[in-house]
Amino acid sequence: MKSKLREVHVSEAVGLVLAHDLTQVLPGKYKGPLFRKGHVVREEDREALLSIGKEHLYVLEIAEGEWHENDAALRIATAVCGTGLTLTQPREGKVNLVAERDGLLQVDANRVHGINQVEQAVLSTRKTDIPVKKEDIVAATRVIPLLYPEERLRQVEAAALADATLPVLEVVPFPQRKVGVVITGSEVYHGRIQDRFGPVVQEKVERFGSVIMGQTLASDEKDRIIEQVRAFVEQGADLVCVTGGMSVDPDDRTPGAIKALGADVISYGTPMLPGSMLMVAYYQQTPILGLPGCVIHDEYTSFDVFLPRILVGKRITRHDIVQLGYGGLHSC
Repeated sequence: MKSKLREVHVSEAVGLVLAHDLTQVLPGKYKGPLFRKGHVVREEDREALLSIGKEHLYVLEIAEGEWHENDAALRIATAVCGTGLTLTQPREGKVNLVAERDGLLQVDANRVHGINQVEQAVLSTRKTDIPVKKEDIVAATRVIPLLYPEERLRQVEAAALADATLPVLEVVPFPQRKVGVVITGSEVYHGRIQDRFGPVVQEKVERFGSVIMGQTLASDEKDRIIEQVRAFVEQGADLVCVTGGMSVDPDDRTPGAIKALGADVISYGTPMLPGSMLMVAYYQQTPILGLPGCVIHDEYTSFDVFLPRILVGKRITRHDIVQLGYGGLHSC
């Protein structure tokens, strides 16, 4: 049996699907839809329908094997929803996925593409690896037609479950991490100028619920930088940031110190502006970041891209860094 359109008395319409919009007119106040096409008539709607003169309605009888757009959108949303997310009730054929906590949004782009390959299915998301706040809308689902076939919903669900170990979307909470900060620069070390890096790094770290475990001054001496980075790692730092001294000037010693420490350097330089002089390295599994001067004065740099990822425990790879080039020009 196919879904069909028929006329029914309002008293018999409860549980059936409206086949068209119903307009309400309040002279001088409002003119617009009282109920939209696709609305499932409820018992409490009867008086409102009678108040606009609708004793008879055109409704859809949904055949077996077809789903109303609201129910189809909810099935898609349920298939992709992971931890840290909640679903809104369907509204006009759409369901939103909402963050139920602060955290880092994780999205499997390949499975999102696979779902959108299914004819007339829609999954629209924000990009992966971005910090989100509680109650942020991070994705939405819907289908294009009013009625959607079961076969396509099964295709969507199969695409969503292509990797059964991880959900398509989730929000990973930020644990509290301990961050050590090594301030380089002889001008700061000798008190000729006031350090500007420390307060900026502290604000960014505390924004995600982590703490600065200590801040030291290392001048521009390579051995002193090595000693202080190593000390923070031995004290249990989850991340060490070394500020300044990241350019190619002969007296900028930070990159050489991080290498001489014995760290595994993932990259010295990123294809993002501002922040191209960032260094990413690991020493005894602890991430070490060499921060360029732009962190002081630019609101968003490569440091802001990688900091939240590191704080949730993700290891930064060369592939992550290379990907920054596409769309990575924020100022020049």
